[in-house]
Amino acid sequence: MQKKLTISIDEQVYNGLYAVIGKGAISQFIEDLLRPYVIQDELDAAYKLMAEDQERETEALLWAEALIGDGKK
Repeated sequence: MQKKLTISIDEQVYNGLYAVIGKGAISQFIEDLLRPYVIQDELDAAYKLMAEDQERETEALLWAEALIGDGKK
């Protein structure tokens, strides 16, 4: 069963979706993109894939470590 969802996005983002994905495929594109983040089994798989991405994990660690001193007065 499908549900209709109305969202607001920046005009440039919409134009990009329309140009790259195509008018009739935007809903499916967004669903495919979001599904791993909101369906529990797929969410677990997405977290596992993210953790296995060493470049992403290294960047995240560097970013987090750079913020450590920001909370001190």
